[in-house]
Amino acid sequence: MGLLERLRKEWFILGIVLVIAAARLEPAVGVRGGPLKPEITITYIAVSAIFFNSGLSLKTEELTSALMHVKLHLFVQIFTLVFFPTAIWLFLQLLSITPINEWLLKGLQTVGCMPPPVSSAVILTKAVGGNEAAAIFNSAFGSFLGIVITPLLLLLFLGSSSSVPFTSIFSQLFMTVVVPLIIGQIVRRYIKDWLERKKPPFGAISSCVLLMIIYTTFCDTFANPNIDLDKFSLIIIVFIIFSVQMSFMFLTFLFSTRNNSSFTPADTVAIIFCSTHKSLTLGIPMLKIVFAGYEHLSLISVPLLIYHPAQILLGSLLVPTIKSWMVSRQKALKLTRQPKAPVKV
Repeated sequence: MGLLERLRKEWFILGIVLVIAAARLEPAVGVRGGPLKPEITITYIAVSAIFFNSGLSLKTEELTSALMHVKLHLFVQIFTLVFFPTAIWLFLQLLSITPINEWLLKGLQTVGCMPPPVSSAVILTKAVGGNEAAAIFNSAFGSFLGIVITPLLLLLFLGSSSSVPFTSIFSQLFMTVVVPLIIGQIVRRYIKDWLERKKPPFGAISSCVLLMIIYTTFCDTFANPNIDLDKFSLIIIVFIIFSVQMSFMFLTFLFSTRNNSSFTPADTVAIIFCSTHKSLTLGIPMLKIVFAGYEHLSLISVPLLIYHPAQILLGSLLVPTIKSWMVSRQKALKLTRQPKAPVKV
């Protein structure tokens, strides 16, 4: 794969680096009260656009086929929204005595509170040949659950910004997340055929809006002279994120392949990716709402910005290994289920 093709494929990761660099060079452009007016354009318009786009692209009509696999769905959602944030919280109690930047540690907790992403887990499950319908269902269902559960988890583990009352957070979430999502789904019902025919680039549209949000978030950071990020903490956080990702993937593999689990190898593939992946698209706008007014918001966002490319990188590297395991496991199960030929006397 040539350099140009690689850059085209990974344009969003490159975009994150470029917007952070742009924010560093001229933070005054994107700060609150600046020329871009992020308190209006980002807080309301950009966030609403992302969730309207999600509502428009979410193929909820395709989820009925996967609806009956209740045990798998329960496993994924409980692991993602209960076990994951709780395990991270316990881990952070140990890390709190270390010299690692406290805001980056808070950022690790926000990663644990996030719902599964709508796209990456499905793409990787499909690449392996796993249970794609289950991956689609859990990504979509997890996103819907995340609209309610993720803000509650963030408030439970981290508390709210003192300048924004609890009721205000949820009223803003309702107006900029729930309402656009529902409108998007209603509009989809009327233009579904056109959407299927034209296939608009929903992912690219959301990613571009997301880059705007990331840019203004870091403009606020670099405009604040009191914020300092030490390289030691950043390197340790990167190591922790990769370690957490690998550990949880291995853990879900162990749980889903036990003798009494009743999950097929294809189910296990969907479980591995859906249980351990976290949504940047839903996460950054939610952090922007829940922690409005936090001067350290961008530092809290850093672990999620690292986790996103880490999950795609690790997942992509592991696709051949997981695919090889799934195929061999399916063959072994097929052989054990074949009736034995009668022994001739």
